Amino acid sequence: MTQEAINLLKNLIETPSFSGEEDKTALLIEAWFTENQIPFQRESNNIWAYNLHFDDAKPTLLLNSHHDTVKPNQGYTLDPFKAIEKDGKLFGLGSNDAGGCLVSLLATFTHFYAVENLSHNIVMVASAEEESSGPNGLNSVLKHLPELDCAIVGEPTEMQLAIAEKGLLVLDVTVKGTASHAAHQNSDNPIYKSVHLINWFNTYSFKKVSENLGPVKMTITQINAGKQHNVVPAKCHLVVDIRVNDCYSNEEILKVVSDNIDAEVKPRSLRLRSSFIDKNHKLVKSGINLERSTYGSPTLSDQSVLSCQSLKLGPGNSLRSHSADEFIYINEIEEGIGLYIKILTGFLFNN
Repeated sequence: MTQEAINLLKNLIETPSFSGEEDKTALLIEAWFTENQIPFQRESNNIWAYNLHFDDAKPTLLLNSHHDTVKPNQGYTLDPFKAIEKDGKLFGLGSNDAGGCLVSLLATFTHFYAVENLSHNIVMVASAEEESSGPNGLNSVLKHLPELDCAIVGEPTEMQLAIAEKGLLVLDVTVKGTASHAAHQNSDNPIYKSVHLINWFNTYSFKKVSENLGPVKMTITQINAGKQHNVVPAKCHLVVDIRVNDCYSNEEILKVVSDNIDAEVKPRSLRLRSSFIDKNHKLVKSGINLERSTYGSPTLSDQSVLSCQSLKLGPGNSLRSHSADEFIYINEIEEGIGLYIKILTGFLFNN
């Protein structure tokens, strides 16, 4: 099963699957289920399947990872769409984020597919559009699934237990002023007015600091104003990236910002929420019993669209994600499948 998973990963690497364009990798995942005689369902480029002995009376565990990728950056020295195995590494776009996690979870789901007397049902979802937070990703599949009790989301964590994840709130802030000729006095220059706002975003501290995720972090990432050197513009536009800890909802963060600055504030989305799972949850305890450590993750994943408690866990290293000449160690996949199976065994038979 492990070698079959590695072979699938090689095929996934060699099949381009940018967000929204995952139709060909979806066919590879369909083939995995077909070859293992597992019925599956598909909507858009999302594929999901249930364990053989699904029981409506039992709670349901979600296993999820994604098969889309970002586009390769200009730093690549290797062909991003060629699976190159060298010095124990498997190179290729999406190998680490999150192909290694996906194939490891598929192997794990297949291992448990026909097992009887599990404490939970299992649903496996290979999702699309994770990298773009698109409308046809995991969020679009949830309406078809039963109520979820908990989830494992496969992202590279070196098989350590990410028990919390920061949410994301992106704000478009528009500072309005009065347009005029640059040669004339103008006390309503929106660029000058923005200086106060920039300072506020840089210095404001939210009071609640998370044990796992630390403080809320606000960062201005874009500023745009004006088109001519001799014209004071009527508007100055700021983009603010806010990483939200598990002490606040996105709506609470939005209200604080709106109450403190004199500008038009529009959120791009409120659905990318922070995530967590109780450290005493049996899924987490099963990992801790295998000497896995817990931590809070600053990066966003499909956990953000889930309303159940969720654990981020997978082979690979997050620092390699989106990097040039991306790779995953072959032994990370081998270890990942083994640890997934051991953690789920401790969870599914000890409830």
